[in-house]
Amino acid sequence: MLELFSDPQVWASLLTLTALEIVLGIDNIIFISIMAAKLPVHQQQKARQLGLALALIMRLLLLASISWVATLTEPLITVLGMGFSGRDLILLGGGLFLLAKGTIEIHNTVEGHEEGSAAPKLASFGAVVGQIIVLDIVFSLDSVITAVGMSNDLPVMVTAVVIAMAVMLFAARPVGDFVNRHVTVKMLALSFLLLVGVALIADGFGFHIPKGYLYFAIAFSTLVEALNLMAAARRKRKKAEAH
Repeated sequence: MLELFSDPQVWASLLTLTALEIVLGIDNIIFISIMAAKLPVHQQQKARQLGLALALIMRLLLLASISWVATLTEPLITVLGMGFSGRDLILLGGGLFLLAKGTIEIHNTVEGHEEGSAAPKLASFGAVVGQIIVLDIVFSLDSVITAVGMSNDLPVMVTAVVIAMAVMLFAARPVGDFVNRHVTVKMLALSFLLLVGVALIADGFGFHIPKGYLYFAIAFSTLVEALNLMAAARRKRKKAEAH
């Protein structure tokens, strides 16, 4: 182990893989934050921590069974002349789930604001954790396949995943609080989840959309929204000074 991490190439691989795992975990954080917001305040942090802990466990279990993960890329069924592997079916299911969940959440957010004083309906802790587990499986599979493709050393992959999950755990609460404070940011996050859902479905059908395109789109949209928030804050400050 010490000899492995004394190699500069191993450290370069670890840093690159860790950065990539953190980027790939952004959608996981967003989904967990949005789902946790449906719980009472005193349960939200527990749901975030449990969701990320389960994601870490799933990633480590998948890494420990790399040979089984490799079989998921082999054709399992054929429909209309197109072969689908176990990975394809998982991605298709996860993509459809994200599209359905994102659409429902957007609808509830818009309808909730139109209804004005209507109190938001809180979900049960078990239901929220169950939905987090479903998406954890999809995101973990994507993360592990990426890790396997970038490194041949299991200790490096495990270390990168653990570091990335620690960063995600640290960032989950501030990200979640920020998203929940700003409705427009929440809508942006939900739109991002819809994009990821479309990308997962396309990947399941064999059409790979580089995630770099998705992240550029959301980064640009986030920049525009940040400028809008800054402008709104400036107008609010000037209005307060005028009074």
